[in-house]
Amino acid sequence: MERVLVVEDSAVIQRLIAVCLRPAGMEVEARADGPAGLAAALASPPDLLILDVGLPHMDGWEVLDHVRADPRTRRVKVLVLTAHSQEETRERAGRGGADAFITKPFRPDDLRRLALGLLREVEAGVGPA
Repeated sequence: MERVLVVEDSAVIQRLIAVCLRPAGMEVEARADGPAGLAAALASPPDLLILDVGLPHMDGWEVLDHVRADPRTRRVKVLVLTAHSQEETRERAGRGGADAFITKPFRPDDLRRLALGLLREVEAGVGPA
């Protein structure tokens, strides 16, 4: 079973993501701020990290930088989730090493499809070296 770590400060969005992904056979755990999310990712790297940008204590960009810099997590698939739909935010996510990007509000089917696609890449060994 694939493990998904959701780092999102909204409990409602955390639950929505879990409801979207658990029926597809994914194990979902959540953290509500940047430091807790980064600690969880480093302690037990997930197959997929769904990362909000606007997090308390450490924003998602900083979490992404740490994830990509650490040998334990540099190959983890990262889906950036944000309310900021500007093209510059999408480009920053790509430059930062995110594998995919989705904006809030999102359609549950779109989130599930993106997550499954990224996890298929994990199974196929596709990703950064």
